[in-house]
Amino acid sequence: MSRGLRTRVGRYELGRVLGKGTFAKVRFAHNVETGEGVAIKILDKERVLRPAMIAQALHGRMQENEARKYFQQLISAVDYCHSRGVFHRDLKLENLLLDSNGVLKVSDFGLSALPQQERGDGLLYTTCGTPNYVAPEVISNRGYNGAKADLWSCGVILFVLMAGYLPFEESNLMSLYRKIFKADFTCPSWFSASARKLIKRILDPNPYTRISVAEVIENPWFKKEFKPPIFRTPEVSFDDMQASISEFKDLTNFALENYEERPALMNAFELISTSQGLDLSILFEKPLLTLLVMEEGSKREIIL
Repeated sequence: MSRGLRTRVGRYELGRVLGKGTFAKVRFAHNVETGEGVAIKILDKERVLRPAMIAQALHGRMQENEARKYFQQLISAVDYCHSRGVFHRDLKLENLLLDSNGVLKVSDFGLSALPQQERGDGLLYTTCGTPNYVAPEVISNRGYNGAKADLWSCGVILFVLMAGYLPFEESNLMSLYRKIFKADFTCPSWFSASARKLIKRILDPNPYTRISVAEVIENPWFKKEFKPPIFRTPEVSFDDMQASISEFKDLTNFALENYEERPALMNAFELISTSQGLDLSILFEKPLLTLLVMEEGSKREIIL
């Protein structure tokens, strides 16, 4: 393709595709005025804001007792992960599954963080997650506590289970973020007073005054008919592991990781292409600039 026919977004000329995801693609581009190289993430606004986020609550709400049961299981699972230093960072209804016995399972740990990803201040700095469920401090790019951010997402899930719709909904992404920063939501009239109080303590935009997972577990509304789960560790011997590994040692594509080693991290382009709607500019090393482009039909909006 000749340079004159290349697509322009503002003062940026789009180049090759660097990565693709369900909702977005990342393309290399350069500033036609300065020659500066950038990475541009292009999102299909309609796909991000409507199918996965808004339509998911069309099946109606749960009764409070049923919603509490699943919320108890969710909090138990999240607490278990946190006790082992794992923060999910993308908790949402789409990542919750039920087994044949109706037991809730948390899935998709692709954006999860481990202790070694925390900086010296004990905070995480990677902006990731799903817009309607993400905590305000995650968007602010000033660092966040992984446990408190996960709990915010759990609060959004509880609200959806009981209300049948999301607490934060806007067709415009920036308007959505403004609502999240202010915790601008209203509980429906059918929420009990105790449930309403708990949700408001979870969806506190200030992470320092937000209730903790431990406090949620001690909350009277949460504790009603609560049966703490029993987590079992599979009994797998080291000899069995070695025998299984030996069967694959001749396969060139088999990746072997010692179970004591830290898992490899995704590179920036892999992560940004799979995220669902957030500006992940902090993932790129200088001087590479990242732009977020919201695409709606023929209209494109650049978010720096």
